[in-house]
Amino acid sequence: MTYFIDRRPNAKHKSAVNRQRFLERYRKHIKRSVEEAVNRRSITDMERGEKISIPTKDISEPVFQHGPGGARQVVSPGNREYLAGDRIRRPPGQGGGGEGAGEGGASNQGEGADEFAFTLSREEFLEFVFDGLALPHLQRKPLKSLEEIKMVRAGLARDGVPSRISIGRSMREAYARRIAMRAPIKRALREALDALEAEERKDPVLRNPARINELKEEIARLEKRIEAIPFIDTYDLRYHQLSAQPQPSSQAVMFCVMDVSGSMTQNHKDIAKRFFLLLYLFLERHYEKVELVFVRHHTAAREVSEEEFFYSRETGGTIVSSALSLVNGIIEKRYPSAQWNLYVAQASDGDNWDDDSTTCRDLLVKKLMPHLQYFAYVEITPHEHQSLWHEYATVADAFAERFAMRQIVEAGDIYPVFRDLFKRRLSTP
Repeated sequence: MTYFIDRRPNAKHKSAVNRQRFLERYRKHIKRSVEEAVNRRSITDMERGEKISIPTKDISEPVFQHGPGGARQVVSPGNREYLAGDRIRRPPGQGGGGEGAGEGGASNQGEGADEFAFTLSREEFLEFVFDGLALPHLQRKPLKSLEEIKMVRAGLARDGVPSRISIGRSMREAYARRIAMRAPIKRALREALDALEAEERKDPVLRNPARINELKEEIARLEKRIEAIPFIDTYDLRYHQLSAQPQPSSQAVMFCVMDVSGSMTQNHKDIAKRFFLLLYLFLERHYEKVELVFVRHHTAAREVSEEEFFYSRETGGTIVSSALSLVNGIIEKRYPSAQWNLYVAQASDGDNWDDDSTTCRDLLVKKLMPHLQYFAYVEITPHEHQSLWHEYATVADAFAERFAMRQIVEAGDIYPVFRDLFKRRLSTP
């Protein structure tokens, strides 16, 4: 009989298996509650869990009962008020706002039941937040260094650790050695047996007892030599040899480009920061080999640290092409497209010098987009789109699969737009 023992650590009085089954069963309710939680709380507060409530009627279990069965004839007493087909009015004074007493809601004379509530852990909450999201068009690139390797078999060797011993090859080596070592001894033994048999066939008068004793001693000595040959020797052992083989790596770099010009109000900057914080949390959770490059720009662009990207107060005019040129220079210097998956996420209010918007389009079409896997542009404005949006629209037409544009009006649009931009897509061949 086979016994299966689940040794996964569970909290006290809880079962991990049953909890996962419960989360999967009520995934639709939980996902809706998670989306509402994301919209009403700060993105910087995303890493804590969430309390989820499910209506009691949605967790009721089906109940099977035996009916009376058979044919029955029942005579019901009549009355003076109602006839067949009359509609009976609902009795007054029962039920209140919300759920009725019969469904678990409280009435003015009885008791009710609250909705079923439970708490999602941090990991469970983030799993629902980022469910179905992935970096689009992630491709396998040649490895630029030997950081990612795979140990593969590279033949056999006489030295190694016991865990890598090749039993089959070792037994074949031992068998071959025994055959090679026994062959001359068996040949000599066969000759000695033939000589002994010939000597014993002679006439007793011509038989030589000394020769017979000598042959018997020789036969005994040869048999001992055969028995002394070991079944397996350390010389026979063979071990699997492993070698480090470089593997293709899913390396990616995400460029976070944010407009910090004077036209970007504090509310616009807060929305952009929350979008990038959500993006950063998403990348950090799902990908180990993703590097982030932060670029701020007004009339000039600079590569900055994460802290300066979110909290610096520097401002000025708007020249978006300065940021795109800087991104292109960083790619050429540090991130060759043959080795890296390149992604750009840009947040702006759409304000830009008219002449510069054309320059941005040319930079994207001629230099950036041929090397990028994906470009996501988020315009944070409640107003009509300006020249930058219209020039980017021509780029989106030319690179429909790898260029996406969305508009954010208020903070509540951040999460739906984010899910739309980074929903899981089929990779291009």
